[in-house]
Amino acid sequence: MYTLRDLKRAVSDPRVLAIEFNRVFHDGFRHRSPPYNQNGVDIPSADWDNLLILDACRYDTFKSHADDLPGKLTAVESRGSATRQFLNANFSQRDMTDTVYVTANPNLYKAEMEKSGEGTIGVEFYKEVNVWRNGWHEEYRTVMPEKVTEATLEAAENHPNKRLLVHYLQPHAPYIGPTGIENFPTSYLNFWGKFQEGIVDVDMETVRKAYRENLELVLPYVKEVMERMEGKTIVTSDHGELFGERDSPIPIKRYGHPNMNTHIPELVTVPWLVSQNGERRKIIAEEPINQTTSHPEAGESVEQRLEDLGYAQ
Repeated sequence: MYTLRDLKRAVSDPRVLAIEFNRVFHDGFRHRSPPYNQNGVDIPSADWDNLLILDACRYDTFKSHADDLPGKLTAVESRGSATRQFLNANFSQRDMTDTVYVTANPNLYKAEMEKSGEGTIGVEFYKEVNVWRNGWHEEYRTVMPEKVTEATLEAAENHPNKRLLVHYLQPHAPYIGPTGIENFPTSYLNFWGKFQEGIVDVDMETVRKAYRENLELVLPYVKEVMERMEGKTIVTSDHGELFGERDSPIPIKRYGHPNMNTHIPELVTVPWLVSQNGERRKIIAEEPINQTTSHPEAGESVEQRLEDLGYAQ
């Protein structure tokens, strides 16, 4: 259902109308069910002990930078074109009581706060470790990879009979490598929105370089986790990132990772690196650890955290 505001925006900006037409076209004009990329991997059903998510990581960029990581790399498709759709498509109403979710991304917590509506996920993990709550870097407006790694290794030690689902933020913006710090002030919260509006006046190669540097920042920590945790480990992503690739059937350029059902190959093609270190762990499901999501201070901060990461509110 479109609001009057949506219609006014479409009339004033033909690009908005073209984007929406492409989305509806790929969504089967809302007659397709389920509403996600059905060629994507079903994460809970895949065979793994540890699964590491690098947020917004393109397959081609990962492939060119991951030579130092152990394992066999292939390309797969994600079920989502953005984190929220990825979470819904993989975990909606799923029993994940054999899994600890260690995350720097606040999107699942945000969905749990909403309790009802289209975005509700309703997944039940054995435990959620929300690194974004206490591990937030106020200057860079993100969670640094070392904080996620510390929380991951602690979870592995404390819960040796659980699968570990680990969600790093990098290479997702903000770009905190040398190029990113020099060219993209973290005051530009919605980076891709600012870029398309012409507020961030840089060439695309500079953006690509900043993106690559973000990936280079996280990979040593990924390697550390792969070497220190036993079992079968998979490194993948929730979705890719667009740098001006064209959508269809109207061939307009797209940037970043549009929110829903934008199944451009570079956006849904993600890495799938499989490695095994030592023996497989014996994984068991148990009654979840009681966790209260109604923390007032977390409820207030989650909106700001998402805004810092460039999610439109």
